[in-house]
Amino acid sequence: MAKNIVICGLHSVQAYLDRHPEGILEVFLLKGRDDERMNKLVKGLRPLGVTLQWRERGQLDELAGDAHHQGAVARVREQAPGDENDLVVFLDGLEAPPFLLLLDGVTDPHNLGACLRSADAAGIHAVITPRDKSASITPVVRKVAVGAADSMPFFQVTNLARTMEMLKERGIWLMGTALEEEAKSLYDVALTGPIGIIMGAEGSGMRRLTRELCDVLLYIPMGGSVESLNVSVATGVTLFEAMRQRTRLKS
Repeated sequence: MAKNIVICGLHSVQAYLDRHPEGILEVFLLKGRDDERMNKLVKGLRPLGVTLQWRERGQLDELAGDAHHQGAVARVREQAPGDENDLVVFLDGLEAPPFLLLLDGVTDPHNLGACLRSADAAGIHAVITPRDKSASITPVVRKVAVGAADSMPFFQVTNLARTMEMLKERGIWLMGTALEEEAKSLYDVALTGPIGIIMGAEGSGMRRLTRELCDVLLYIPMGGSVESLNVSVATGVTLFEAMRQRTRLKS
């Protein structure tokens, strides 16, 4: 049974409203705030019949705890991640070449939140993780993701390798980041068309089977003395290079 949670921030509440309007139970808004973002949120909430409760800043601070609320706090039903079947339905409904992010064993909630935020900003269609030995959506993830935990389609699958095989059967090119000698520079590979980018776990990288199922291995060229980047930073670098290429292709 889904539990009720509190989400904070204009972007987070708007993202939840856009994807799960039926799950909104109660909304508290900053009294006296009257701007375009707040008016858009209010306009979207009114048809739902949800009572809008206008509060002073101190009252919102108390409701939000240590979260940055930006004048909006909502009590909502927590949404469970999608599974393999939901992923198939999602892919069938895409009108553009799939642009996916797969996280193989990212367990730190701060890293997952940062990856979701980068994925949202880079135009990723969905994020896929294994159900076991991976971080799930938690309050920490929501805080770091700044709304992306609710706006980004998120799927947790039982068997990541089997899911990768399904994606390959659909013509999705799988590109994993690694430090192996056979890996190619991120900047020498076409990251357009239907692709899935795979990022490995903090420290250990991708698991063996995950790596073997990749069509291409990539590395990020480094100009300093460090040999690797934090997984969330590496995700941002990789996704934005892909976005740059895909945007240039459209222009």
